[in-house]
Amino acid sequence: MLTPEKERAILAQSPSARPRLRLLAFASAIPFLGVVAAFGIAPQTITETVPLERVVQEVLLAPVAVDPPALADRFWREQRIQRGDTLGQLFARLDIDDPDALSWLAANREARAFYQLVPGRTVRAITGINNRLLSFEYRTEKAALAVRRSGDGFVLDDVAPVIERRTALKSGTVQTSLFAAADAAGLPDAIAAQLADVFSSDVDFLRDLRRGDRFSVFYEVETINGEPGRSGRLLAAEFVNQGNVLQAFWFEGGDGRGGYYTADGRNVRKAFLRSPLEFSRVTSGFSSARLHPVLQVWRAHKGIDYGAPTGTPVRATADGTVAMVGTKSGYGKVVILRHAGGFQTLYGHLSGFGNGLAAGARVRQGDTIGFVGATGMATGPHLHYEFHVNGTHVDPLRHATPPGAPITADLKPSFERSASERQGLLELLRSANLAALE
Repeated sequence: MLTPEKERAILAQSPSARPRLRLLAFASAIPFLGVVAAFGIAPQTITETVPLERVVQEVLLAPVAVDPPALADRFWREQRIQRGDTLGQLFARLDIDDPDALSWLAANREARAFYQLVPGRTVRAITGINNRLLSFEYRTEKAALAVRRSGDGFVLDDVAPVIERRTALKSGTVQTSLFAAADAAGLPDAIAAQLADVFSSDVDFLRDLRRGDRFSVFYEVETINGEPGRSGRLLAAEFVNQGNVLQAFWFEGGDGRGGYYTADGRNVRKAFLRSPLEFSRVTSGFSSARLHPVLQVWRAHKGIDYGAPTGTPVRATADGTVAMVGTKSGYGKVVILRHAGGFQTLYGHLSGFGNGLAAGARVRQGDTIGFVGATGMATGPHLHYEFHVNGTHVDPLRHATPPGAPITADLKPSFERSASERQGLLELLRSANLAALE
């Protein structure tokens, strides 16, 4: 701060020098102006002396744990396997300097699993103070293999895996496709496939999907030695398609057969699936007049053609009985199923049939009955699908099919308790997602 004496000295300077001196004075005052703004006290503020008191208290510290002599010179390390990793590269990242251990692993047939490294899994090692290997563990889906030093050599231990079943909650938003959204959310492909299958009666996941559609799922997952293993069953799911909220809850009755139902006990599945293929595209629709691609004449097309690669599994669209399996004129290899209520379905141009399929055999909705091909009069691989009602061809994409059987009255109380709990989890997940979007 300028004293009165310094201010008078500045004013006494020549007029040409005053601007420069004012700038210097202002620049030198900037830090102090900031301090005043931060900590200044308003004029006429009454301040009181705050009494100070010194407090001294003894604090007892827990004794520091000291490793026993046998463990003091050991180091535990862990690495995640990366794509393209070799055992030698893992040893280097784990700071293992032990050529004898690598040679022993290469020569021992029972240790071959150590060379079948799966990216994403982990390896654990214990080394001595000189970086020599003391123990090396690799956990696979079936077991945990461990190599440990014993004297001047090594011993291979086969450790039984610890398998646990847990549940998980995931949600995601569709930008391009269902499986891309599942990948972005970290949802296993097996659960994404179950999600598509559960709602296949209401949603065509190729034609009906829109950007911004959302899903929430509650499912089983298996862990092996603490690491993710196989995915289990989808227990509850919600899918919001173009603003339409669909929910499904898994419930298994006393007969061991289960299904997916809405919160009020209605069967999610219709009596017939919307499509005999999980993922496909319609290449030719139902029509009273179409130019036949092979015969080059105009004739009715009394079915739906689905384009798909050769070998794509074909599903039975409903429970039924095999009326025919074999070859039929222009259809090529064909399967015909007879269903309750006067319904019949036909699957043509197949490249092959499902295992054990024969006339009179019972099939369930979703069973694989054949595979896409180009047999008969076909210009390329596709499935020709027909839907008959009391002997009359109808358009399967337009015909309303009956719903599946609902929850029976004796099982409804048990189902409602289970569904209510799982519905609460889905609502919690949905509200959390909406809060994140706001």
